[in-house]
Amino acid sequence: MPIEVIDTAAFGHEAKKRTVVLDTNRFHAWVHYYVPGQVDEMHCHNQDQTFQVIEGELTMTFPDGGSAELTRGMMATITGGSFYQLRNTGAAPLIMIGTRSGSTKDTVKVEHGTGRIINERINYKEPVTA
Repeated sequence: MPIEVIDTAAFGHEAKKRTVVLDTNRFHAWVHYYVPGQVDEMHCHNQDQTFQVIEGELTMTFPDGGSAELTRGMMATITGGSFYQLRNTGAAPLIMIGTRSGSTKDTVKVEHGTGRIINERINYKEPVTA
C-alpha cells in the first residue's frame, strides 16, 4: 500500500519492539519501544537519521560525556557517523519514531571504541506487511 496511517503510540504499545514500518531503497522508518532502563550500546550508523519522542523520556549520551534529554514532541537529528547511545530514563515505556536515509539492507551499525560492525538485531522486528 503506498500510504499507511499509523497510530504510533498504540502501535508501539502493541508491538513492544523496534518495528520497521517502511523500507525503500531511499529511506526507512521504524517505531522504537524501550522499557524503563533499557539502553543500547554507544554506536553510529552510516546514514543520516532522526528520532522523535512520542511518549516517555529519552536520554542520548555522546562519547565526549555530553547528553541530551528528550521528552514528548522533541526530535533529534543525527548525521551519519555521529556516535550516540539511547537510554529510556523514564518510569514508563519510551515510544519514538526513527527515520533514516537509505534502506535497512544498506545500513551499517558501528560500535564506538572498537569499530566493530554490529550485525545483531537486538530489539528489532521485521517490517510490517499489509
